[in-house]
Amino acid sequence: MQMHYAEQGEMQSYRLKFDLHTHTTFSHGKGSIEDNVLVALQKGLKTIGISDHGPGHVSYGIKRSAVPVMRDEIERLRKKYPQIEILLGIEANIMNPSGRLDVLAQEYDYILAGYHYGIFGEKPLRAGLLHSVNFIREHSGIRAKFAKRWNTEMTIKALYENPIKVLTHPGDKGEFDIAEIAKACAGCGTWMEISNWHKDLTVESIRIAAKEDVQFILSSDAHVAQRVGGYEGGLQRAMEAGLDLDRIVNLERLEA
Repeated sequence: MQMHYAEQGEMQSYRLKFDLHTHTTFSHGKGSIEDNVLVALQKGLKTIGISDHGPGHVSYGIKRSAVPVMRDEIERLRKKYPQIEILLGIEANIMNPSGRLDVLAQEYDYILAGYHYGIFGEKPLRAGLLHSVNFIREHSGIRAKFAKRWNTEMTIKALYENPIKVLTHPGDKGEFDIAEIAKACAGCGTWMEISNWHKDLTVESIRIAAKEDVQFILSSDAHVAQRVGGYEGGLQRAMEAGLDLDRIVNLERLEA
């Protein structure tokens, strides 16, 4: 969808303060931690977060042994680039009925969490069934009523059981009750992500979520360093949804 000139001008009136959702070669990103930091510096970000995929993902989750290696590298880079805050996060995986994630919160500066295929957790057969039904819906539109309920219940349970700072791309890869999830995020103080990479939150989902007292965050979900700090697609959807942009925690209006 093309933007009108007025919308383009309005978007240029804002800048992103920080990007907490970026990936590196420690999961399935294409660049190093330092590559992401350098692009963040070029784009004038105040904070850059490294948040590779949690270790529960069977194909591209980080190795648990990599966490201290990543921490040491970030400590090195903090000394080298004191002009930017560099944080070690993780994009944990939501799958377990108990709400338990695949990470230990104390190992990271913050936790992102979202639903992904490739996680089997506590109940592998249940997880496999849910992934299959969600995948079929995503590619054919055929729905199963229980999938929306399971997707929503496990997400809400995870929100209440863990210190999740950001719920990543809510609604992606399955059918979720966005209204109930937004209510839970508001109650937990969790930010809902408007992704620059994924389609979710969609315009309609933003409108639904905005009815609750929840805050939002724009994220690049960069898997290559050049995409770090990208937010324009997410901001366009937020504007189309009529969201009060003051509710986006990492968006800053430029002085005239």
